Amino acid sequence: MEETYNPLENVQSHDWNKERLEQLKKLMPDLFTNDGQLNVNELKKVVDPNLVTETERYEFRWFGKSKAKREAFTPTNATLVYDESRSVNPTESENLIIEGENLAVLKLLSNSYREKVKCIYIDPPYNTGQDFVYSDNFAQDRKAYWEDSGVTEEGVKIDTNTETDGRYHSNWLNMMYSRLLVARQLLREDGVIFISIDDNEVHHLRKLCDEVFGADNFVSNIIWEKKFAPSNDAKWFSANHDHIICYSKNKEIYRPILLDRSIEAKLRYKNLDQDERGDWVSGDMTVKTYNPQYDFPITTPSGRTVNPPKGVCWRYSKEKFQELIEDKRVWFGEDGDNVPRLKRFLSEVKDGVTPLTIWYHKDVGHNQEAAQECRKLFNGAQYFDTPKPVRLLKRIIELSVKSGDIVMDFFSGSGTAGQAIMELNAKDFGNRKFILIQIPEMIGQSSDAFKDGYKRISDITIYRNKRVIDKINEDNKESDFKKKEELPFEMVAEAQETYMKKKNLGFKVFKLQKSNFPRVEFAPDPDKTNEENVELLQKYIRDKESQLVTAFNRDDLMTEILIKNGFTLNYKVTKQEHFKKNELFLATDGEKETLICLDISIDLETVEQFKKQANEQQKHKFICLERALDTTKKWNLKHYLGDKFNAF
Repeated sequence: MEETYNPLENVQSHDWNKERLEQLKKLMPDLFTNDGQLNVNELKKVVDPNLVTETERYEFRWFGKSKAKREAFTPTNATLVYDESRSVNPTESENLIIEGENLAVLKLLSNSYREKVKCIYIDPPYNTGQDFVYSDNFAQDRKAYWEDSGVTEEGVKIDTNTETDGRYHSNWLNMMYSRLLVARQLLREDGVIFISIDDNEVHHLRKLCDEVFGADNFVSNIIWEKKFAPSNDAKWFSANHDHIICYSKNKEIYRPILLDRSIEAKLRYKNLDQDERGDWVSGDMTVKTYNPQYDFPITTPSGRTVNPPKGVCWRYSKEKFQELIEDKRVWFGEDGDNVPRLKRFLSEVKDGVTPLTIWYHKDVGHNQEAAQECRKLFNGAQYFDTPKPVRLLKRIIELSVKSGDIVMDFFSGSGTAGQAIMELNAKDFGNRKFILIQIPEMIGQSSDAFKDGYKRISDITIYRNKRVIDKINEDNKESDFKKKEELPFEMVAEAQETYMKKKNLGFKVFKLQKSNFPRVEFAPDPDKTNEENVELLQKYIRDKESQLVTAFNRDDLMTEILIKNGFTLNYKVTKQEHFKKNELFLATDGEKETLICLDISIDLETVEQFKKQANEQQKHKFICLERALDTTKKWNLKHYLGDKFNAF
């Protein structure tokens, strides 16, 4: 099949559709026609030779579903630029706050952070008829939002999704579907996602997540007690809970981290008979699944005969029961006359507590607590109606994430997830990392936040986490480390030194913007042939990119090139002094590395240096600007480096 010219190939985000088709072709080449097109009918026969018709199949359908799926896997031409002025301690941290429309940002991250995120938590719009829904009319006039004059300064105006809209639920589902499809690509195989939602859309969200993550990967529907007092103005019932829907990427390998036992839980264990194995609690020895072979009398130490209650039986066989008695694992009460109960020793139980599916406000906080936390950080001001309490986010993180893992929130709002992670790191000297994504949503001019100088929600996200860092630094004076009773004494000094070296108290801010490469703005003429449009495009590129080389910001261009080559946003660059005629840098993010040059012309001596490396086993990848090469230099570099050479 003849390869078609795609001038946007290098400047777009990763093309997931193309990759999935290539993987399918490798597995089953017989499903493709001679010209390389997928034969859908043959694919259906593979799935099920006796496949039922479309109208008879059970599936979750809504208006716009196909378009939302296409949108999820359509590459974006946008880029991310570093905002140094709003970043805090950027050299000390790998945390990220990204200001931009979250679907485009997720697409940009999908190659760099593919299967790197351990936990995603999102608190999306609940679709109550009053709050906003992200309008994917962005796709319709995707003369993208960042190109609109004033958006960068003033923010994006977000649509409302009222119940009078004939596609009320469809609008919300389309918005969620495309984002969840991309987000799944970022999760590790043992990763997990938690989604806050209320009763209004929870049934739709379950069906949606069944489709995106697979029904077999459903973990739990957690009930969070968000209020502790009734609302007297409620028409029917006073809703005092929200749902937190939990799905894993792969339930076969995902396991929640056990929670620490509370003091109350530990106090339930006692040693009533001075057993050398230590404290224990007793448990029921009967089961309701009746089996006559397990229905037999037991004689207590006092001589009394005990039978299991009617309709139930013992949990163990006669032989096993006798073994437990001989091992002193059966408790008959202090006088030896009670119904037998099994002793479970604290020393033998799991290291922690298996999480329950109902989370009470006394354990994880409530709405009022969340509001109070925000007011403390914002000098008494209340900018958000329904923030989530930090303790709730800490519970989710403690169940899912270890030091070094990444947590993502792409509806980050006030930025609670960032606060929870930094406070947990300060407590146990950990190095958990976060990626927060928030659209620069416009703040209403009548709001207190606007009057206090905030123009966009993302401004508040950034400021809140800056205030959290200030507060942790105030609280964590050196003397405070001595009070860390969670660690053994001999480990405190070592942990303190590690934490002080890399506190991870900070974040880098990036903004979503249009590509630095003007070729993405080219619109083909529908009245011309493909060959004519290619010729027009090449002329357009020559004219426009002559302006690029004199006007571009080197750091912004480097970020765009590296992220679209799969580098994370925490890459580092080192100048390579042995290249004398051009300025080359070695870029690395800990996993990938490449040489990169943004000079407007590559010198012949530089090309010759790559020739000398041609026979080396570990050749570096090399990236440069396409217009920096003539045909001969480009051919030679391709010959010397093969697929390790890439010209943008």
